[in-house]
Amino acid sequence: MGFILDRLKKNKEIEWMFDLDMLQDTSQRAYLKRLALDTCIQFLGRSIAQSDFQVRNGNKVIKKDLYYKLNVRPNSDQSATSFWEKVIYKLIYDGECLIILSDTDDFLIADDFYRKEYALLDDVFSEVVVKNYEFKRSFKMSDVLYLEYGNAKLSQFLDGLFDDYGEMFGRMINAQLRNYQLRGIVQVGTGQVFDDAKQEKLQSFINKLYAVFNKSSVAIVPQMQGLEYQELGATRAMTTQSIEELTNLKKSVVSDVAKILGIPPSLIHGEMADLSNSMKAFDRYCKRNFVHKIQDEMNAKLFTPQEFIEGQEIKIVNQGSPLESAEAADKLIASGAFNRNEVREMFGYERSDDSELDRYILTKNYQSDEGGDEI
Repeated sequence: MGFILDRLKKNKEIEWMFDLDMLQDTSQRAYLKRLALDTCIQFLGRSIAQSDFQVRNGNKVIKKDLYYKLNVRPNSDQSATSFWEKVIYKLIYDGECLIILSDTDDFLIADDFYRKEYALLDDVFSEVVVKNYEFKRSFKMSDVLYLEYGNAKLSQFLDGLFDDYGEMFGRMINAQLRNYQLRGIVQVGTGQVFDDAKQEKLQSFINKLYAVFNKSSVAIVPQMQGLEYQELGATRAMTTQSIEELTNLKKSVVSDVAKILGIPPSLIHGEMADLSNSMKAFDRYCKRNFVHKIQDEMNAKLFTPQEFIEGQEIKIVNQGSPLESAEAADKLIASGAFNRNEVREMFGYERSDDSELDRYILTKNYQSDEGGDEI
């Protein structure tokens, strides 16, 4: 059994399909792990998928085939949003993600592969599988997009946390099921002797009564002499407390995973308090790291060093709302620190051809007492 598990662990997709957590631990642990990871990864994936992947040549955005592939349709079966969400999911869950370019210039995410590493030469990827199709050829590192996410803290946390929390979660579910369990007492007239046959008939009759009570909104049964049924149940306080404990436990685990990934837990839980600062923290300590990983890999593989130096690059931007940041933009321009074209770039927009927007402006309230002209 140990040999089989070791083999399965080498293949991330097989591990996902069979879920080694369910083979080795309780189903509650696997459920709790999926809940925490999926919630956080999908939040990050949706955020990055909404970005604009700009293909730039100097200050100009070039909207040609590559731009279309990155922003609309990377391949014939996926939209750009679904594609980048899956990239982030595999990158965090598996710790790596391989993207290959097919013969039809489609970007494909590998479900499985074997990597052979070399010290002085390109690493080689073989046995590459995409949707149950295995490519017969190998791919050099310089010909693919390969992303790695080495978060040892996350791996150690997941390995240890769910052992304890999974068992606790399972026990809490069992306790809640017991609280909601319908219980009843059947009183049988005294002086009656029951053999196995009579006990079986009595149990069959009781089961039929329970089925009527459970399925019907209105249930009427005959009252029999010598047979009385009394239903017992849990108190509302007990059941409410159990639900709150389960909710708090799930929320706590999701919050811990979010913190390790750098996502403010308040964003995951939909809390609106201090939303602006939470979004800034998410962008600075989590999202920006993944954006740079993707951006750097694409620039290294899609352009030669000389092309990149000359200004050809991929730039991943989130176009901010000009209305929401109008005051900040006005201060940047009015103070003379940035011109209007530079501010456009900050918000993810293309520079204008109007040379007037390249001028630096200093408004009167920022000028010294001696006065001065525009810079």
